[in-house]
Amino acid sequence: MPDEIFYLTKFLSITFGLMVGSFLNVVIHRIPREQSIVFPGSTCPKCGHKIKWYENIPVLSYLALGGKCSNCKTKISLRYPIIELTVGIIAGLLAPKFFTPNAILMFLFYFSIACIFLSHFLIDIEFQILPDKINLYFLAIALPFAILNFPLAYWLIGGAIGFLGPFTVTYLFYKLRGQIGLGGGDIKLFGILGLLLGPLGVLNTIFLSCMIGAIFGITLIVIKKMGKDTPLAFGPFILIVAAIQIFFPEFAQNFYFVN
Repeated sequence: MPDEIFYLTKFLSITFGLMVGSFLNVVIHRIPREQSIVFPGSTCPKCGHKIKWYENIPVLSYLALGGKCSNCKTKISLRYPIIELTVGIIAGLLAPKFFTPNAILMFLFYFSIACIFLSHFLIDIEFQILPDKINLYFLAIALPFAILNFPLAYWLIGGAIGFLGPFTVTYLFYKLRGQIGLGGGDIKLFGILGLLLGPLGVLNTIFLSCMIGAIFGITLIVIKKMGKDTPLAFGPFILIVAAIQIFFPEFAQNFYFVN
């Protein structure tokens, strides 16, 4: 019986993840273009063909259609099924062992964070923005969780450091150099992460993401893959470091600068 429950939770979680992955494709495509994620329904961006429900089944429809629009035969980006599969796998890995209310809530919480991080990651790489709409959703789930699970000083000071630290540095850099360092989305993301990671955790997020980002940027400049004045999306470095801290806390502590 325990084995049956285990496989059932895995199956249901993966199925749920595949469906959410299909929705994330809409979020990732439309939000940075300031389009509604509700209306209109899914359509082919080339010919405007309204995608029928059986053409919108995660992964399976892509395979059945041969990766092409059923109307105009335009190729559908491979990114769509990859995102669906990725989210399905994430859901399977995070699947609760039992269907208890607390287990389901924790699953939804961590799964939501994973989906937020994935959306932010891909949007920032393509558009170099971390949309406010996604950050607001992150805040809506992070703040109640922090209030219910952490001491007041932990999440309040963590959030203040996460937001005010990068904001102050960015403001001073702008006044001195006339250039914007971090974008507003990055600063807001740091602030929200501070609620969950606390003062020391968010300080380590800031230091580690800046270090990794600097190393990556310098490397691209040295190998002449990027110019000195070419903007570099910083969000992915924040998200990678934060994901390790949230999902693999014991491993992350081995690399902390601040203890």
